Amino acid sequence: MPVGMTTLQLLFLIVFVLLLQLICGIGVSVWRWRNSLSADAPSTPANASSPAWPYWRNFRITRRAFEDDARTQCSFYFEPVDGAPLPPFKPGQFLTFSAPGGPSPLIGDGGLSGPITRCYSLSSRPDPANYRVTIKRAAAPAAFPNAPPGICSSYFHDRVQVGDIIKVKAPAGQFFLDADPSRATVLVAGGIGITPMLSMLLWAFAEQPDRTLHLFYGVQNGAVYAFRTTLEELAQSHPNFRLHVLYDTPSPSDGEGLHVSVGRVDIDLLKRTLPDGVAHTFYVCGPPAMMESIVPALRAWGIPTSDIRTEAFGPASLRPSVSAPEAGPFDVRFRRAGRSIIWNGQDASLLDFAERNGVEVDSGCRSGSCGTCEANIVSGSVRETQKPDYEVRDGHCLLCVSVPTSALVLEA
Repeated sequence: MPVGMTTLQLLFLIVFVLLLQLICGIGVSVWRWRNSLSADAPSTPANASSPAWPYWRNFRITRRAFEDDARTQCSFYFEPVDGAPLPPFKPGQFLTFSAPGGPSPLIGDGGLSGPITRCYSLSSRPDPANYRVTIKRAAAPAAFPNAPPGICSSYFHDRVQVGDIIKVKAPAGQFFLDADPSRATVLVAGGIGITPMLSMLLWAFAEQPDRTLHLFYGVQNGAVYAFRTTLEELAQSHPNFRLHVLYDTPSPSDGEGLHVSVGRVDIDLLKRTLPDGVAHTFYVCGPPAMMESIVPALRAWGIPTSDIRTEAFGPASLRPSVSAPEAGPFDVRFRRAGRSIIWNGQDASLLDFAERNGVEVDSGCRSGSCGTCEANIVSGSVRETQKPDYEVRDGHCLLCVSVPTSALVLEA
């Protein structure tokens, strides 16, 4: 016992030392436990994706590249000006773009439209740093053969350069690849309809390399065969991927090859090529003529509607119809434009009706998916001709999939 220390004091000292050791031991144990939790839990990457943005967001073009020999299909790569990470998207979805107006077939003789809105499918797999879309230069509208070529596609091809700023809305759309790899997947693309299919392929082979996929890709000829090198490399690298490219009107220099033949993508080709006794899910995207041929034929073949996913570039006439257009006549007033026009059932939608009568309204997908043409119903009623993917607000309608059922006033 130390000199001058009583027995009681010694006891207190011993208790204090024991408590101190106990506290230190508990502290070390807690530190080790928390470290073990951090090690076991998946780490969150520094560039974890941010949630989708609600309105327009500025992006800077970082690269552009033509994807076909004819230079009709150009890819644009872009990243957010604010530097924040991008939200993931589902392969097959689209982006909505705003572009300055240009020569307008609705105004005529050099008139300029206001800002225009268009939707383009993503052609890359999800990346938190940038997006890519591939845009085909569109010809003049069939209803206006003397008009300039597609205003928005021409704007991108002719004017958008590296370093330019564009306005973009977040990824959207209900046409995307099912993440379940258990069913064989058949992708049917025509022309620029290859873009969402390429996004699906790139994602699938990065995340599910053993997934079984067939691609039937119809193009006019070899000059407009987009992403040739990428598709052929995928076919060589993945034994479960079957690539079938069909030239509709081949040029003299086009030859058939391992993955290329002459003809059209039709139901007979699918029946001859796809293995019997295997359940397939079909994804179909292309011009109206191909869609109107393939989709009904798939249904007639006995493919359940739930196993046929479609994306129409233009009016989506292939979705289940809810009702036919109303004959009218009804007075339709576009209040913002200051126009009153009689609806007589001639048009398939209020969007077609507005455009035919020179009323300029925003539009994008034209198929009820993007919400760009949503308009407030001031008075009157409408009926949806097909069920939209976009969730329409109460008291509003999507002009592209709506027809009037009474006299109507729209805030448009």
